[in-house]
Amino acid sequence: MKLTRFSADSAGEPAIDFPKVERRLIGNPKRETWNAMSAALNAGQIDTGIWRCEPGKWKIAFSATKHEVFTVLSGRCRVHTDDGHYEEVGTGESLYIPPNFIGAFEVLEMITKTYVIVE
Repeated sequence: MKLTRFSADSAGEPAIDFPKVERRLIGNPKRETWNAMSAALNAGQIDTGIWRCEPGKWKIAFSATKHEVFTVLSGRCRVHTDDGHYEEVGTGESLYIPPNFIGAFEVLEMITKTYVIVE
């Protein structure tokens, strides 16, 4: 078993993407991902790394098996539920997003976060 160390000052080039047109609600924010580790699990996959994004808002929909936990290193975001509620998360705070979640992700200030996704 190998230990994997990573930091917000990740070396190398990130994977860059933008929200799909049909999911965009505000802006077209550039999203940068430095995936530090991916591994198969007995019944799925785990991914972890650093993610950075410009302000904007887009719809998200998780599958029945997708879980995410993230911790904000800098910046601020809101995760909106489809019934109008939201959780605002800032520097030093974490949030868990459960399977089957439907809502929106809103970046209020340029954000850098660590993430762990299990699917």
